[in-house]
Amino acid sequence: MRIVERNLSQARLSELIELALSDKVSFKAIKNEFGLKEIEVKNLMRKNLKRGSYNAWRKRIFRKGK
Repeated sequence: MRIVERNLSQARLSELIELALSDKVSFKAIKNEFGLKEIEVKNLMRKNLKRGSYNAWRKRIFRKGK
């Protein structure tokens, strides 16, 4: 488990994933709340979502320019 995940409780990890899945929350807002860079959020999402869900999420954020 990476340092990022060790520093998050399960509740905070769930909150982060929920925010990242939201189309209304930017990576900048997530960084302000959790202190994580965009690449760290993407890696965390890759590890915690099913492959299809992760791929769909990535396509959505790429199109929106999140």
